[in-house]
Amino acid sequence: MSPFDAYVGTGRLPAGLTDSSDALVGATAQAVGRLIGIGVGPGDPELLTLKALRLLRAAPVVAYYAGPKKRGNAFTTVQDYLRAEQILVPLVYPVTGRIPPPPFDYEGVMRAFYDAAAEHIAGHLAAGRDVVTLCEGDPFFYGSFMYLHDRLAGRFRAEVVPGVCSVVAGAAALGTPLVYRDQSLLVLAGTLPEAELELRLRDADAAAIMKLGSNFEKVRRVLNRLGVAGRAQYVERATMDGERIRPLAEVEPASVPYFSMVLVPGRPWTGG
Repeated sequence: MSPFDAYVGTGRLPAGLTDSSDALVGATAQAVGRLIGIGVGPGDPELLTLKALRLLRAAPVVAYYAGPKKRGNAFTTVQDYLRAEQILVPLVYPVTGRIPPPPFDYEGVMRAFYDAAAEHIAGHLAAGRDVVTLCEGDPFFYGSFMYLHDRLAGRFRAEVVPGVCSVVAGAAALGTPLVYRDQSLLVLAGTLPEAELELRLRDADAAAIMKLGSNFEKVRRVLNRLGVAGRAQYVERATMDGERIRPLAEVEPASVPYFSMVLVPGRPWTGG
Protein backbone atom coordinates (compact mmCIF):
# COMPACT_ATOMS: atom_id res chain seq x y z
CA MET A 1 0.00 0.00 0.00
CA SER A 2 1.23 3.47 -0.84
CA PRO A 3 1.54 5.94 2.09
CA PHE A 4 -0.97 8.04 0.18
CA ASP A 5 -3.70 5.40 0.64
CA ALA A 6 -4.09 6.43 4.28
CA TYR A 7 -5.56 9.74 3.08
CA VAL A 8 -8.12 8.39 0.61
CA GLY A 9 -11.60 9.43 1.63
CA THR A 10 -10.42 11.70 4.45
CA GLY A 11 -10.35 14.95 2.51
CA ARG A 12 -6.88 15.57 3.97
CA LEU A 13 -3.63 15.88 2.04
CA PRO A 14 -0.37 14.00 2.70
CA ALA A 15 2.21 15.59 4.99
CA GLY A 16 4.25 18.30 3.34
CA LEU A 17 1.48 19.34 0.93
CA THR A 18 -1.12 22.02 1.55
CA ASP A 19 -4.05 23.32 -0.40
CA SER A 20 -1.68 25.89 -1.92
CA SER A 21 0.93 23.37 -3.09
CA ASP A 22 1.56 23.75 -6.81
CA ALA A 23 1.23 19.99 -7.42
CA LEU A 24 -2.21 19.79 -5.81
CA VAL A 25 -3.93 23.11 -6.45
CA GLY A 26 -7.67 22.46 -6.54
CA ALA A 27 -7.21 18.73 -5.94
CA THR A 28 -8.59 16.55 -3.16
CA ALA A 29 -7.40 13.16 -1.98
CA GLN A 30 -10.26 11.57 -3.91
CA ALA A 31 -9.48 13.40 -7.17
CA VAL A 32 -5.79 12.76 -7.67
CA GLY A 33 -4.52 10.15 -10.11
CA ARG A 34 -2.42 7.05 -9.51
CA LEU A 35 1.26 6.66 -10.28
CA ILE A 36 1.61 3.22 -11.90
CA GLY A 37 5.01 1.74 -12.67
CA ILE A 38 4.85 -1.03 -15.25
CA GLY A 39 7.64 -3.47 -15.94
CA VAL A 40 7.50 -4.08 -19.69
CA GLY A 41 10.03 -6.90 -19.61
CA PRO A 42 13.33 -7.32 -21.45
CA GLY A 43 12.16 -6.36 -24.94
CA ASP A 44 9.85 -9.04 -26.34
CA PRO A 45 6.34 -7.47 -26.42
CA GLU A 46 4.78 -10.87 -25.68
CA LEU A 47 6.48 -10.91 -22.26
CA LEU A 48 4.31 -8.03 -21.04
CA THR A 49 2.00 -9.33 -18.30
CA LEU A 50 -1.78 -9.27 -18.69
CA LYS A 51 -2.08 -6.89 -15.74
CA ALA A 52 0.48 -4.52 -17.20
CA LEU A 53 -1.34 -4.53 -20.54
CA ARG A 54 -4.70 -3.81 -18.91
CA LEU A 55 -3.38 -0.86 -16.91
CA LEU A 56 -1.34 0.44 -19.84
CA ARG A 57 -4.33 0.61 -22.16
CA ALA A 58 -6.59 2.15 -19.51
CA ALA A 59 -4.24 4.98 -18.47
CA PRO A 60 -4.84 8.45 -19.92
CA VAL A 61 -1.13 9.33 -19.59
CA VAL A 62 1.91 7.21 -20.48
CA ALA A 63 5.38 8.37 -19.42
CA TYR A 64 8.59 6.77 -20.62
CA TYR A 65 12.34 7.33 -20.45
CA ALA A 66 14.31 7.90 -23.64
CA GLY A 67 17.57 9.27 -24.92
CA PRO A 68 17.70 12.48 -26.97
CA LYS A 69 15.84 12.08 -30.29
CA LYS A 70 14.93 8.49 -29.36
CA ARG A 71 11.84 6.72 -28.09
CA GLY A 72 13.59 4.20 -25.88
CA ASN A 73 13.28 0.44 -25.61
CA ALA A 74 10.43 0.48 -23.10
CA PHE A 75 8.28 2.59 -25.43
CA THR A 76 9.05 0.56 -28.54
CA THR A 77 8.22 -2.63 -26.63
CA VAL A 78 4.62 -1.50 -26.00
CA GLN A 79 3.94 1.02 -28.78
CA ASP A 80 1.59 -1.31 -30.66
CA TYR A 81 -0.63 -1.57 -27.57
CA LEU A 82 -1.14 2.19 -27.11
CA ARG A 83 -4.32 4.13 -27.93
CA ALA A 84 -4.20 7.23 -30.14
CA GLU A 85 -5.84 9.47 -27.50
CA GLN A 86 -3.33 8.71 -24.75
CA ILE A 87 -1.07 11.56 -23.65
CA LEU A 88 2.60 10.63 -24.11
CA VAL A 89 5.19 12.10 -21.75
CA PRO A 90 8.79 11.43 -22.83
CA LEU A 91 11.33 11.83 -20.03
CA VAL A 92 14.52 12.59 -21.95
CA TYR A 93 17.77 11.75 -20.20
CA PRO A 94 20.23 14.67 -20.06
CA VAL A 95 23.19 12.26 -20.24
CA THR A 96 23.48 8.91 -22.04
CA GLY A 97 26.46 6.72 -22.84
CA ARG A 98 29.85 7.51 -21.38
CA ILE A 99 29.74 9.93 -18.45
CA PRO A 100 31.74 13.14 -19.02
CA PRO A 101 34.82 13.41 -16.78
CA PRO A 102 35.03 15.75 -13.73
CA PRO A 103 34.27 18.49 -13.03
CA PHE A 104 30.99 17.41 -14.65
CA ASP A 105 28.53 16.78 -11.80
CA TYR A 106 26.79 13.65 -13.07
CA GLU A 107 25.01 12.92 -9.79
CA GLY A 108 23.75 16.48 -9.54
CA VAL A 109 22.55 16.58 -13.15
CA MET A 110 20.66 13.29 -12.80
CA ARG A 111 19.16 14.31 -9.46
CA ALA A 112 17.82 17.50 -11.03
CA PHE A 113 16.47 15.50 -13.99
CA TYR A 114 14.53 13.08 -11.76
CA ASP A 115 13.25 15.98 -9.63
CA ALA A 116 11.92 17.74 -12.73
CA ALA A 117 10.46 14.54 -14.18
CA ALA A 118 8.65 13.83 -10.91
CA GLU A 119 7.12 17.31 -10.81
CA HIS A 120 5.99 17.02 -14.44
CA ILE A 121 4.21 13.78 -13.64
CA ALA A 122 2.86 15.24 -10.38
CA GLY A 123 1.02 17.82 -12.45
CA HIS A 124 -0.94 15.11 -14.27
CA LEU A 125 -1.60 13.22 -11.03
CA ALA A 126 -2.85 16.35 -9.29
CA ALA A 127 -5.21 16.94 -12.21
CA GLY A 128 -6.77 13.53 -11.58
CA ARG A 129 -5.07 11.62 -14.39
CA ASP A 130 -3.51 8.19 -13.80
CA VAL A 131 0.04 8.04 -15.14
CA VAL A 132 1.58 4.77 -16.29
CA THR A 133 5.36 4.97 -16.34
CA LEU A 134 7.08 2.38 -18.50
CA CYS A 135 10.18 0.63 -17.24
CA GLU A 136 12.38 -1.89 -19.01
CA GLY A 137 12.57 -5.19 -17.18
CA ASP A 138 11.20 -4.77 -13.66
CA PRO A 139 10.53 -1.35 -12.06
CA PHE A 140 12.32 -2.19 -8.80
CA PHE A 141 15.24 -4.17 -10.25
CA TYR A 142 17.71 -1.49 -11.44
CA GLY A 143 14.65 0.23 -12.93
CA SER A 144 14.62 4.00 -13.44
CA PHE A 145 11.01 4.09 -12.26
CA MET A 146 12.24 3.73 -8.68
CA TYR A 147 13.54 7.31 -8.72
CA LEU A 148 10.05 8.61 -9.49
CA HIS A 149 8.56 6.28 -6.90
CA ASP A 150 10.98 7.62 -4.26
CA ARG A 151 9.83 11.17 -4.99
CA LEU A 152 6.09 10.64 -5.48
CA ALA A 153 4.84 7.57 -3.61
CA GLY A 154 4.41 9.51 -0.36
CA ARG A 155 2.31 12.15 -2.10
CA PHE A 156 0.15 10.08 -4.45
CA ARG A 157 -1.25 6.59 -4.58
CA ALA A 158 1.35 4.36 -6.23
CA GLU A 159 1.12 0.90 -7.77
CA VAL A 160 3.89 -1.25 -9.22
CA VAL A 161 3.46 -4.08 -11.73
CA PRO A 162 6.47 -6.41 -11.80
CA GLY A 163 8.05 -7.39 -15.08
CA VAL A 164 10.33 -10.09 -16.45
CA CYS A 165 13.83 -8.91 -15.58
CA SER A 166 16.84 -9.19 -17.86
CA VAL A 167 18.63 -11.76 -15.68
CA VAL A 168 15.98 -14.44 -16.08
CA ALA A 169 15.46 -13.45 -19.73
CA GLY A 170 19.18 -13.92 -20.32
CA ALA A 171 19.14 -17.35 -18.67
CA ALA A 172 16.19 -18.38 -20.84
CA ALA A 173 17.95 -17.17 -23.99
CA LEU A 174 21.07 -19.14 -23.03
CA GLY A 175 19.07 -22.21 -22.04
CA THR A 176 21.00 -22.26 -18.76
CA PRO A 177 19.63 -22.83 -15.25
CA LEU A 178 21.04 -20.17 -12.94
CA VAL A 179 20.98 -21.81 -9.51
CA TYR A 180 20.35 -25.29 -8.17
CA ARG A 181 18.87 -26.28 -4.80
CA ASP A 182 20.47 -24.17 -2.03
CA GLN A 183 22.86 -22.17 -4.23
CA SER A 184 22.70 -18.38 -4.07
CA LEU A 185 22.77 -15.90 -6.94
CA LEU A 186 24.88 -12.75 -6.79
CA VAL A 187 23.85 -9.82 -9.01
CA LEU A 188 26.56 -7.23 -9.66
CA ALA A 189 27.02 -4.09 -11.71
CA GLY A 190 30.03 -4.19 -14.03
CA THR A 191 30.66 -0.56 -13.10
CA LEU A 192 32.20 -1.65 -9.77
CA PRO A 193 35.97 -1.26 -9.39
CA GLU A 194 37.93 -4.29 -10.57
CA ALA A 195 39.20 -5.24 -7.13
CA GLU A 196 35.69 -5.04 -5.68
CA LEU A 197 34.29 -7.23 -8.47
CA GLU A 198 36.93 -9.86 -7.80
CA LEU A 199 36.35 -9.78 -4.05
CA ARG A 200 32.60 -10.25 -4.36
CA LEU A 201 32.74 -12.91 -7.09
CA ARG A 202 35.38 -15.04 -5.40
CA ASP A 203 32.94 -17.06 -3.27
CA ALA A 204 29.79 -16.74 -5.39
CA ASP A 205 27.84 -19.90 -6.28
CA ALA A 206 26.42 -18.15 -9.34
CA ALA A 207 26.43 -14.60 -10.62
CA ALA A 208 24.83 -12.19 -13.06
CA ILE A 209 27.00 -9.23 -14.07
CA MET A 210 25.05 -6.38 -15.62
CA LYS A 211 25.82 -2.89 -16.96
CA LEU A 212 28.68 -4.09 -19.13
CA GLY A 213 29.32 -1.79 -22.10
CA SER A 214 32.81 -0.35 -21.68
CA ASN A 215 33.25 -2.41 -18.49
CA PHE A 216 33.31 -5.75 -20.32
CA GLU A 217 37.06 -6.25 -20.59
CA LYS A 218 37.47 -5.53 -16.87
CA VAL A 219 34.82 -8.13 -16.05
CA ARG A 220 36.41 -10.72 -18.33
CA ARG A 221 39.82 -10.19 -16.68
CA VAL A 222 38.31 -10.84 -13.27
CA LEU A 223 36.51 -14.00 -14.41
CA ASN A 224 39.72 -15.30 -15.97
CA ARG A 225 41.71 -14.69 -12.78
CA LEU A 226 39.07 -16.48 -10.72
CA GLY A 227 39.10 -19.47 -13.07
CA VAL A 228 35.37 -19.31 -13.87
CA ALA A 229 35.52 -17.79 -17.36
CA GLY A 230 34.89 -21.22 -18.88
CA ARG A 231 31.57 -21.43 -17.00
CA ALA A 232 30.57 -17.85 -17.84
CA GLN A 233 28.25 -17.05 -20.74
CA TYR A 234 27.63 -13.79 -22.58
CA VAL A 235 24.31 -12.62 -24.02
CA GLU A 236 23.25 -9.26 -25.44
CA ARG A 237 19.78 -7.91 -26.21
CA ALA A 238 18.10 -11.02 -24.78
CA THR A 239 14.59 -11.48 -26.30
CA MET A 240 15.04 -8.35 -28.49
CA ASP A 241 15.67 -8.15 -32.19
CA GLY A 242 19.40 -8.59 -32.59
CA GLU A 243 19.78 -11.02 -29.69
CA ARG A 244 23.30 -12.44 -29.74
CA ILE A 245 25.03 -15.16 -27.71
CA ARG A 246 28.80 -15.43 -27.84
CA PRO A 247 31.55 -17.39 -26.04
CA LEU A 248 33.19 -15.05 -23.56
CA ALA A 249 36.60 -15.32 -25.24
CA GLU A 250 35.20 -14.27 -28.63
CA VAL A 251 33.50 -11.07 -27.53
CA GLU A 252 35.03 -7.89 -28.92
CA PRO A 253 34.94 -5.38 -26.02
CA ALA A 254 34.31 -2.38 -28.26
CA SER A 255 31.12 -4.00 -29.58
CA VAL A 256 29.49 -4.67 -26.20
CA PRO A 257 26.21 -2.69 -25.78
CA TYR A 258 24.51 -1.56 -22.60
CA PHE A 259 21.87 -4.27 -22.97
CA SER A 260 24.22 -7.17 -22.32
CA MET A 261 25.28 -9.32 -19.41
CA VAL A 262 27.54 -12.15 -18.33
CA LEU A 263 25.98 -15.04 -16.44
CA VAL A 264 28.02 -17.45 -14.35
CA PRO A 265 25.59 -20.33 -13.68
CA GLY A 266 25.77 -22.43 -10.56
CA ARG A 267 27.37 -25.82 -10.96
CA PRO A 268 24.73 -28.38 -12.05
CA TRP A 269 23.28 -30.62 -9.39
CA THR A 270 24.00 -34.24 -10.25
CA GLY A 271 21.40 -35.76 -7.95
CA GLY A 272 18.39 -34.89 -10.14
